[in-house]
Amino acid sequence: MKPVHNIGDTAQFKRVVQESDAASFEGVNVHPVMATFSITRDAEWAGRIFVLAMKEEHEEGIGTFVNVEHLSPAFIGEEVVFEAIIDELYKNVVNCSFTAKVGERLVAKGRTGQKIITKEKLDQLFQTLR
Repeated sequence: MKPVHNIGDTAQFKRVVQESDAASFEGVNVHPVMATFSITRDAEWAGRIFVLAMKEEHEEGIGTFVNVEHLSPAFIGEEVVFEAIIDELYKNVVNCSFTAKVGERLVAKGRTGQKIITKEKLDQLFQTLR
């Protein structure tokens, strides 16, 4: 694991909300806004940006937890800015707080966690559980 990040470091990415991001269950569109599960996916990606810079070629990141508070809608066509901040960094653990905003409006906030482990260890874990 490369020590290229520190507590307090931030990463951002932007997503324009698509119809495929909307709340839809069993083929029925619930409403034309970004679904909580889409926010969760992108919150985890925001934290993974750090992992991609930190992991060595023989390592991989795995998610350990996601906590999302969905506070307001992000409508189809709006741009959501996700910002992750490393708030815990120890051994192979990279935990982040995040916000998701449309302009100044807070859409969601929460925390995500990831660990960096060797690909070999990950493969062994998967084989054990199959």
